[in-house]
Amino acid sequence: MSDPQTLKVYAEKARDYEALAPNYPYPAMAAFVARLPAGARVLDYGCGPGLDAGYMASQGMTVDALDASPEMVALAATRPGVTATLCDFDALSAEALYDAIWASFSLLHAPRDAMPRHLAAIARALKPGGLLGLTLKEGSGEARDRLGRFYTYYTETELRPLLDAAGLSVMDVARGSSSGLDGSAANWLSVTAHA
Repeated sequence: MSDPQTLKVYAEKARDYEALAPNYPYPAMAAFVARLPAGARVLDYGCGPGLDAGYMASQGMTVDALDASPEMVALAATRPGVTATLCDFDALSAEALYDAIWASFSLLHAPRDAMPRHLAAIARALKPGGLLGLTLKEGSGEARDRLGRFYTYYTETELRPLLDAAGLSVMDVARGSSSGLDGSAANWLSVTAHA
């Protein structure tokens, strides 16, 4: 994420975002963790306040977390067992390092034309057979929410070829709706894929 307006919102509302914590383990997280080998090395790609990263670490995973918001990285760094780093999505240069990458409600802040390179970097960073957990807002186009955060929306029909092109095979797709930081309900699309 490099959009200054989006980063400004997260800087101002990091604690508010942290307070939106779900009850752990929530279904998508529980299903993802259940598929991982014991002691898996996981990257939380766009970790926000690090709540998901902290949960995965509590389950015995080795967890790296990255985010472009200094305020979010500071919160993530307080989670036991989590190594948090300040950087944007383009900083991912690892090769065959991770058993899994968790990108929950993060890549939706990247511009549409950047998604192919981000997915390619994820595919390179995963070990053979490694898992990607990707959750995006479902829809079409790009827009800002009531707080000014930038979003890119995807349909399953649009997302599948992008994942295929990166060498990631879809295992399952789930959908839901929930309210976020701006209080608006939004539909989302959650995909599990493997390298």
